[in-house]
Amino acid sequence: MSRGIYIFANDKVTDHAIALLNSIRLTDPDIPIVMIPYNENYHNIAAILNQHYGVQVYEDLDFINHLSQKLFDIFGGQFFASPNKLRKPACWFGPFDEFLYIDTDVVVFEKLSNNFNYLAEYDFICCDYQHLGGIKNVFSPHVVEAQVFTQAETKDIFNSGFWGSKKNIFSEQDLYDTFAECAAHPEYFDFSEKVSDQPILNYLLLRRIPRRFNIVRRPEKAPGNWAGSPQFQQQGQILIDPTVNQPLQFLHWAGIHIQPGCPYWDIWEHYRNLNPAIPSAEIPAPPKQSQWETTIKTVKKQVRKIFT
Repeated sequence: MSRGIYIFANDKVTDHAIALLNSIRLTDPDIPIVMIPYNENYHNIAAILNQHYGVQVYEDLDFINHLSQKLFDIFGGQFFASPNKLRKPACWFGPFDEFLYIDTDVVVFEKLSNNFNYLAEYDFICCDYQHLGGIKNVFSPHVVEAQVFTQAETKDIFNSGFWGSKKNIFSEQDLYDTFAECAAHPEYFDFSEKVSDQPILNYLLLRRIPRRFNIVRRPEKAPGNWAGSPQFQQQGQILIDPTVNQPLQFLHWAGIHIQPGCPYWDIWEHYRNLNPAIPSAEIPAPPKQSQWETTIKTVKKQVRKIFT
């Protein structure tokens, strides 16, 4: 049985991908890793990751292009903010019998291949507290009102930046049929914050994969992992979640610009610059906002609270 990790990248996220690979290779030096190109601008990062970390590019690029074209045919060009993010389902048809998928705006702190043990019992795993925020950024209330999914089923929603599954647990046609259902009912989804892939992958999960498990529901509980959470405590170059007194498995900067001054910047910068063979990143600090810009931003937040 082959096991490995998929990542999703292009040249634009070079620094993110280097930080992620530096962190993975500390504890999983030999696990195979395959990169799914986000678009055609991926050759520089592919060369860097192959030279320093042994990362391979997804072999069947014709299938990736076929998948992209099929999605365009199903959804049209205006359905998503970032339609190329829906190349992620290629993971189910790639070389690994069991796999983990990881976004590049992540660093990991432990041997992630240990999570494959869960796939002995389940067909899909994730590890996040997305469900505690309700269905926001995934579904609209219509999906429950129309009895597409029950309230209980919606508690299985997940963040699409870290998950694992098995090859061919559904067919390619099943995938396209499910996407066609989504395209026919855009009112079921919450795309308000431009999360193109997350709503569709959640629909696919709830429709097609009944044997699923969120690792944070294990008996001993599990730490959080979102960089927007302020409670994590740094110990060396890892983080501890004091709410469960456990070290984080990984940290995900979902929805956060990784730049000086962002949450846990020191952690990300450490892992990005860990490999002396690769020049250090030079990421400028964001320009300081004027008082006028700060005031406008505050007013906008207050308006959103009133109307949401």
